[in-house]
Amino acid sequence: MGNVKNNIKKAVRHVSKNHVLAVSIGFVYVWFGALKFFPNTSPAKELAKNTIHSLTFGVLPDEVSILLLATLEVLIGALLMLNVLKRQAIALAIGHIIFTFTPLIFFPLESFKAAPLVPTLLGQYIGKNVIILGALITLARMHMPLSSENIEHKS
Repeated sequence: MGNVKNNIKKAVRHVSKNHVLAVSIGFVYVWFGALKFFPNTSPAKELAKNTIHSLTFGVLPDEVSILLLATLEVLIGALLMLNVLKRQAIALAIGHIIFTFTPLIFFPLESFKAAPLVPTLLGQYIGKNVIILGALITLARMHMPLSSENIEHKS
């Protein structure tokens, strides 16, 4: 039993705290992205289609847009979980998560019971992305420090 405990402690120490954060965000991205590949499984699928339709002025067909979005989300998640191309994955995720807030502007009647402080369930679904954005910014600061931060740390 003592050996198992020691092995677990070593494994936990080995995984950096920022990688745990990346894996947890990546897991959510893979899960929610994968749901969009299947009919009637993602509560956000219709909202995503409508939002992309508005953003692209209908140039991109809805079925194509949702497949591209699902692929992007799964890709971001996989990169974060596997710790591959981390800077690029974080940049893609930050760009993506910012766009998840556009329904609040495009569809305020669906997002709020009484704007801006009383969100609908859909508005709450979007609002929780503030947490993901904050975590992504934390990861970005760890992996993409500003040049002035580099200078300060080297001194």
